[in-house]
Amino acid sequence: MTKPLEDFTWQEIELGGILREPGSARDYKVGDWKSQHPVWTKSHCIRCGVCWTVCPEGAIIEEEGGYFDVNLDYCKGCGICARECVIGCISMVTEEE
Repeated sequence: MTKPLEDFTWQEIELGGILREPGSARDYKVGDWKSQHPVWTKSHCIRCGVCWTVCPEGAIIEEEGGYFDVNLDYCKGCGICARECVIGCISMVTEEE
């Protein structure tokens, strides 16, 4: 019997991107890979959702009131959300150790 997905570290995952079951990406919290993460200046945000649509990891979440934030468990710190923000209200901040 194999161990459950949540008991594997990312280093133990099989190479080749083999998906053994649908929806399993939620089991791999890869946020510890990043060296920086996005922070919103909500007073400037126009709630357009561009950041949400361009996030390749689906780490951006919509909060009540239509503002957006990030689930740091899944954010890899790529900065696409900050680069594509039409207002420029997202800054990439260096991770603290």
